Amino acid sequence: MHPHLLLNISILCHFAGISGQYPLVQNVTVTEGGTANLTCRVEYNDNTSLQWSNPAQQTLFFGDKKALRDNRIELVRATSSELTISISDVMLSDEGMYTCSLFTMPVRTAKAYLTVLGVPEKPEIDGLTKPAMEGDHITLTCITQGSKPAADLRWFRNEKEVKGAKEVNASGKTFTVRSSLQLQVDRNDDGVAYTCRVDHVALAQAPQQATEVLEVHYAPRVEIIHSLAVPQEGQYLKLECVSKGNPSPDPVMWTKDGGELPDLDRVIVEGRELTFTSLNKTDNGTYRCEASNHLGTSSAEYVLYVYDAPTTLPPSTTPPLHPIPPDPTALLGTHASDPTLSLFSRLCLSSDPNALGQHGTDHALIGGVVAVVVFVTLCLIIVLGRYLARHKGTYLTNEAKGADDAPDADTAIINAEGNHAHAEEKKEYFI
Repeated sequence: MHPHLLLNISILCHFAGISGQYPLVQNVTVTEGGTANLTCRVEYNDNTSLQWSNPAQQTLFFGDKKALRDNRIELVRATSSELTISISDVMLSDEGMYTCSLFTMPVRTAKAYLTVLGVPEKPEIDGLTKPAMEGDHITLTCITQGSKPAADLRWFRNEKEVKGAKEVNASGKTFTVRSSLQLQVDRNDDGVAYTCRVDHVALAQAPQQATEVLEVHYAPRVEIIHSLAVPQEGQYLKLECVSKGNPSPDPVMWTKDGGELPDLDRVIVEGRELTFTSLNKTDNGTYRCEASNHLGTSSAEYVLYVYDAPTTLPPSTTPPLHPIPPDPTALLGTHASDPTLSLFSRLCLSSDPNALGQHGTDHALIGGVVAVVVFVTLCLIIVLGRYLARHKGTYLTNEAKGADDAPDADTAIINAEGNHAHAEEKKEYFI
């Protein structure tokens, strides 16, 4: 073999080995307090040593030999093609650029960036006064500290998200985040839960949140609910005074026509309920329910009017004065199955006024049909009469035309005969 060819082959093999001797690393992200694994690999290595150093260029491990006294740093694996170390209980100060060195000639290096996520603290809600009064303006402020990067704060009114005003302040390597929510509270906010939730990449599995429940005091509102729409004598009636307020307006006070309730055994007051066991006319009047707390007083009125009880006549024991009319269907025999004849029999033969009333719609329909038929018949008679009269007049005028134009009687006779002679030429036809 030619010596130059051998030299070229050896040079190519030498460069191929060198080209594979590059350390390979990856960036690492870890949550504060977690464990970070740093791995350096070499595809082709001729037993050259690998080394890890921290951002301060302090050697951590040279091969399998520990160089820095830090109990948090441990060796995971050391071979000719890999060097892996671990850093436990990672702190924010551990963040930075770590270097893996391969001691060839020249030394080859690769850098991996260690990112440490700052875990935000549990949020706190400030600015809540208990209890709040209806109409008050309050500002709820949610605060969380120690996040890196800055956390996001979200507000929820019960389960519905509401918008707050966010503020971010840096504190060293971490951030303090505030979010404010301004409210004008009313009675609808009483018992409502306001929740502040922290969203952060370090809290993907268990987001932090804080919740406060509003307590709102407000004046009462009163409504009277009655059990009968149309109260009648002898019936049972219950009036319930429904009052809503905080603090609860208890007890309530009932009055009648501006005075006290009548002292009757059938009029019973139990808490918020006013009960009449048996109504009569003396119960008529205006009943008022009043409720109050330290924020105000409210009342409602109910006007009671007792109607007469419905009267029911007892069944008659005397025989009817008039005999029962025969059944029209039986009189008509087999023709009763005809619906038209059946309708006629019901209309004409029934002597029951209620039966006539039940078929009022049938009467109207039949009367309308008869009226239309009569009207059309009259119109046809009038048109036919005018047509016949018009043609009859024309015939008489043509026959007498010669007589009317003659100067004397003899001429008229001659003209009339002449007209008869031409009768074949002037014929009139009637249709």
